[in-house]
Amino acid sequence: MIIILVVSFFGVGYILIKKSMKPTVTFESEFPFYTNIIRKTVATGSITPRKEIEVKSQVSGVVEKLFVQAGDIVKNNDVIAKIKIIPNVVMLNNAEMRLKTALINFKNAQIEMNRQNKLFEEKVISEQEHNQYELEYNLRQQEVEAAENNLELVKEGASKNTGTVSNIVHATAEGMVIDVPVKEGSFVIESNTFNEGTTIASVANMNDIIFEGNVDESEIGKIKEGMNLEIKIGALQDEKVNAELEYISPKGIALDGAIQFEIKAAVIMRENLFLRAGYSANADIVLEQKDSVLAIEERNLIFENEKTYVEIETGEQQFEKTEIQTGLSDGINVEVLSGLNAHQKIKILQ
Repeated sequence: MIIILVVSFFGVGYILIKKSMKPTVTFESEFPFYTNIIRKTVATGSITPRKEIEVKSQVSGVVEKLFVQAGDIVKNNDVIAKIKIIPNVVMLNNAEMRLKTALINFKNAQIEMNRQNKLFEEKVISEQEHNQYELEYNLRQQEVEAAENNLELVKEGASKNTGTVSNIVHATAEGMVIDVPVKEGSFVIESNTFNEGTTIASVANMNDIIFEGNVDESEIGKIKEGMNLEIKIGALQDEKVNAELEYISPKGIALDGAIQFEIKAAVIMRENLFLRAGYSANADIVLEQKDSVLAIEERNLIFENEKTYVEIETGEQQFEKTEIQTGLSDGINVEVLSGLNAHQKIKILQ
């Protein structure tokens, strides 16, 4: 029993001493390196055509026939759609009444004209008086034709005599049809002074594309027109396109609690790449760049009392805290201006 107690005592003591001993910490170190440091800002936005035209109807009614679909190429004045007019009861009634009135006046003028012709042949009236009745007859005849054309326009949206067609929707620009928001059978409203009307189709030049995005106010003072942008498109992960900044909004807007400024950049198109309208994209704008400068990883910096330090290796697992001056940083690497050279190792901070 005595032997067992003694062995147990020493065993427990050994375990406690072993646990109380801290393992030796070994620090790793590395040399500074030369690299390119680029500081940039990111603008979020989308790809959009520079000019997008919304084609609208001149009359209200139902879409009877669509002649295009999204992706078709159209030229100016090409037929987009045909609208079946549903006549307005009040307008139809007024047009019919106007035609009836015009016919009554014309018949009366015709009877009077026949009577005046006989009197003129018998030389009872002068030529001047005859011409006045003839003028009245011609005017009444024109009123009948105008009333008939107006009635046809109200009913059908087209006039056979004048060739006027208002229910046929034509393209007003050349380009690609990027959207047809209506379907055959859909009701559309005409475009007028009080209403912008229903959009039949959207036409855009897909060879002239721009990037529209927003830049934070903290970075807006560092960019200017003419700067190059590298655009990464979300739907095309492996593709990058270049663009040239051409517009910076003079007025900022509040978005998500921060002031943002709109920018626009002309995308440099490539023959083998088709960009679709509405692609979400991010644009990298280079604000400052330095090539082949001495740098270290920013995580190894020590900040104390508004000064910057690193721990320089002076011997085996021996380090000395030294103040250095830093320059440009990209968030990962930082430029070293003074206080450290390429042959001095620094401690890697965990």
